[in-house]
Amino acid sequence: MTDCTYTLEIQPAEEEIAFFDVLREYNEAHVGDSGLDRLVFFARDRDGQIVGGLRGMTAWSWLHVTILVVKEGCRKRGIGRRLLAEAEQEAARRGCIGVHVETTSFQALPFYQKQGYTIFGELKDMPPGHTCYFLKKTLRNM
Repeated sequence: MTDCTYTLEIQPAEEEIAFFDVLREYNEAHVGDSGLDRLVFFARDRDGQIVGGLRGMTAWSWLHVTILVVKEGCRKRGIGRRLLAEAEQEAARRGCIGVHVETTSFQALPFYQKQGYTIFGELKDMPPGHTCYFLKKTLRNM
């Protein structure tokens, strides 16, 4: 269609965002409901302050971890490992068969590999000078 106008929308209205439901509807027609559900865990210190967190979503029988972070002074204490383990257990409870996550070469690749994740793809120069790794882990027998 050549008679369209194209606009960058910095803050589109909610009813405009609803346009993207077209893709959800298409997907559901082909593979059924994704079962999309948010998953969030926090680690708190004795004072109740958040020192770590994991955010992700479960859909189509997979957990996608979008963020896993532990405050700088609290790292190397097992907090990230425990957050990930808790998320994996919840994902298994929700019927997920696996987990996938992205990390970059300057972030947490060795951490995820120690937790049993394997690389299934990489994107060089994302960000420039580094590599973005795509990792997965199967959740069978949890």
